[in-house]
Amino acid sequence: MARTMALSSYRALPGRARASKYSPSATRPRGQLIWAHAASAQDIAALLRLFERLYQQRPDVHLLLTHEGATLPTPLPRALAATEVVVAEKADAIRSFLGHWRPDLCLWAHGNLRPVLLQQVAHSGIALVLVNAAESGFETIRARWLPDPARQVLHSFHAVFALDEGTGQRLLRLGLPQSALHVVGPLQQASMALPHDPDAREELSAALTDRQVWLAAHVSPDSLTTLTEAHRAAMRYAHRMLLIVVPDNADDEPGFAASLDDEGWRVARWARGELPNETTQILLADGTDEMGLWYRLAPLTLMASTLHPTGAAQDPFAPAALGSAVIYAGATGAQQASYAQLQAAGAAVALPDTTRLPHVISELISPERAAKMALAAWQVILQGAAATDQVIELLQDRLDIAPPPKEA
Repeated sequence: MARTMALSSYRALPGRARASKYSPSATRPRGQLIWAHAASAQDIAALLRLFERLYQQRPDVHLLLTHEGATLPTPLPRALAATEVVVAEKADAIRSFLGHWRPDLCLWAHGNLRPVLLQQVAHSGIALVLVNAAESGFETIRARWLPDPARQVLHSFHAVFALDEGTGQRLLRLGLPQSALHVVGPLQQASMALPHDPDAREELSAALTDRQVWLAAHVSPDSLTTLTEAHRAAMRYAHRMLLIVVPDNADDEPGFAASLDDEGWRVARWARGELPNETTQILLADGTDEMGLWYRLAPLTLMASTLHPTGAAQDPFAPAALGSAVIYAGATGAQQASYAQLQAAGAAVALPDTTRLPHVISELISPERAAKMALAAWQVILQGAAATDQVIELLQDRLDIAPPPKEA
């Protein structure tokens, strides 16, 4: 009776009746399909990274990603069948959604459970797995006198991977069976390591021997002067310091070169095949195509896209995974949680304002400090990789035995 009352009461909550019909965004591909849902950018990044790794082992599987209006990162996985806003909790819409996509398995991230939708998923014979489960995803609904529908839906999950012990205890109190709970920490968010040209790296490394190097990545024209002023100030502490500037748009490279020349900098232009020498102060890259090379060369990276709200949010795990400590400002956009995770681990430093940039550079450029931050980032990445390994192992087992799902 309590279970029936819980879901019936949930269906009657204000605002839930105003739901539209479901219209699929793409044709379902042939073969097995995983449906993954996440509300936050952090969980989206983790799910996409998990699928990248699963796809390497199982190239015949496809992914449907649903969200709640979040901004999606680029590039997206090549086997991504579609991305769309999650279906409304209305019986006809849910039946249409499940009937069209016929997922073999559902990955649900964080929490914020949708009881009507998930009950129908379970009824259709689709295996449910909850990942990155966090306490904040299981707050009691507003009408506290109603039985919590989360208690009922939790029993439908075959496995739940929680971020920490506190979340695990919360889920057990809500009625999750102990056998279904795995406390593993957050899933890995770092993407595959960006590629690079080993010969170019060797040549540049030889040219930069004994030089202190920092990198400004994804630089817009209106940020250039801020960066050069910071570099000039930081050079008072280390006069041989070199700045690598990577324009966010390759078309801006000639304009950057002209501006740097006007300011009197000694510049090596990568676009012309120039290598830095002992007197070079700035190495100007010719766009973002070789970020894997620049991140590997610089022990310290400023994510310049965070200096302005109009900049596209860039993944801080890209430099962190290649041994570069991260500096960032306030405009982190959809990557806010990723930056915060690295900062909490001691692998990134938040910049309170641009006037502090020279001081932060001078403080972090020392080999000891940069190495300590790089190690902290690597530990975050290793922990996430271990958690992702456990989930992938379960997914492999479930996909091996997954029967054709029932009609919705």
